[in-house]
Amino acid sequence: MDDASETPAAPPADRGGWLRDAERIDVALYAAIARTPTPALDRAMARLSHAADYSRLSLSAAALLAVAGGRNGRRAAADGLVSVVTTAAVVNLVAKPAGGRRRPDRAARQVPVARHVRMPVSTSFPSGHSAAAFAFAAGVGRGLPQAAVPLHALAAGVAYSRVHTGVHYPGDVVAGALMGTALAQLTTRALDRRLARRR
Repeated sequence: MDDASETPAAPPADRGGWLRDAERIDVALYAAIARTPTPALDRAMARLSHAADYSRLSLSAAALLAVAGGRNGRRAAADGLVSVVTTAAVVNLVAKPAGGRRRPDRAARQVPVARHVRMPVSTSFPSGHSAAAFAFAAGVGRGLPQAAVPLHALAAGVAYSRVHTGVHYPGDVVAGALMGTALAQLTTRALDRRLARRR
């Protein structure tokens, strides 16, 4: 058969092109949120974002579960907090340095000043706030399913607040949420196995 009659091979996929397109979409979503007037929401999102600093919301929820939830509540709170610690270590020591993404330029995107919270000095990808909030929700939810829905709703609010206040791109918070959930599942399974061996 003549070589000219052969079907040409499909060109290799341009992985770099996909990543560039994904980043363009990510930046466009950030810009759309920044330029959408939401005066009634701005202060609430800033307060929520600030309240989530250093996992204060998770610590408060853990204390409430430990006091009011009995033995199951104390175990779920412990699972949630250990999940947060594990996630924070992985995100801050491994993922953020590897990601190396710069923080958004709030001035260039004209994020309203009313939304502003302190801009962290760490890299942007993934979002540590989102990872920690979802890790706590998933860690608690594994042993206390009835608490999973409100805690995941709170985690989603924290994640969105980081975009609304201009300190993260949407992709950062999605990646953080997925990472926090996955690490919480691995952590709680390891804790379950350790407890089973002790028994």
